[in-house]
Amino acid sequence: MDNLFTNRTVLISGGLGDIGRATVLEFARNGAAIAIGDIAPPTKAEAFLAELKQFEVASHYTQVDVTDAGAVQDWVLAVEHTLGVADLVIANAATVTPAGIHEITPEQWANELNVNLNGAFYLTQSATARLLARQRPGRVVFVGSWAAHAVHPHIPAYCVSKAGLRMLCQCLALELAPHQILVNEIAPGYVNAGLSARFWEEDPASSEVARNQVPIKKLISAEAVARQIVQLCHPDNEHMTGSTLLMDGGLSLLT
Repeated sequence: MDNLFTNRTVLISGGLGDIGRATVLEFARNGAAIAIGDIAPPTKAEAFLAELKQFEVASHYTQVDVTDAGAVQDWVLAVEHTLGVADLVIANAATVTPAGIHEITPEQWANELNVNLNGAFYLTQSATARLLARQRPGRVVFVGSWAAHAVHPHIPAYCVSKAGLRMLCQCLALELAPHQILVNEIAPGYVNAGLSARFWEEDPASSEVARNQVPIKKLISAEAVARQIVQLCHPDNEHMTGSTLLMDGGLSLLT
């Protein structure tokens, strides 16, 4: 285990998803105390928390709905009391609804924007307020997507929410820069995780089609995304803020 983040606390939403778990493990390997939030009940986190014990870092799980601003604020304060102020904040919670403009319901549209965009805002608003109160520097990373600028059929709410997330990243970065709180976004392309992975498992031929669409002919693993998230939080990153780290294997070069 590296001691890169010893005496630091990372707060991550959507921490039980594929990218969330990989990110938690990467921070744990580097010595950070871990605060995991997710919509799932605590019983779903027990095995994962047991796995984290091998790294000998403090960890805690909270069931939290990121669309509930009050619940998010309570979570942030509870983490501060148990693990210390969170100076590494990863807004990762997200959902996607495979439905076109005329198929998606108003409830589905609103839920997707609430989780992907509003949830990220509530988390970063609450977490960075605590950093400001303590006059502490910090790092914020949004888990975005190349879909923020590349139009995709049948997932309009996802594309819109991720485009909004990118602007939110830039707004926060500008406002928080004088306080040494750096805010950046990671924007993966085709990640072999979550809903995409399940779809590709059911239809291996579609996985090959997706892979061949990527100029480097590779899909991205959750672990690769996690490593880049950690790099954005690295102490050596003293100047990068308001930026998007695009890791799509060249997909954007084709659009």
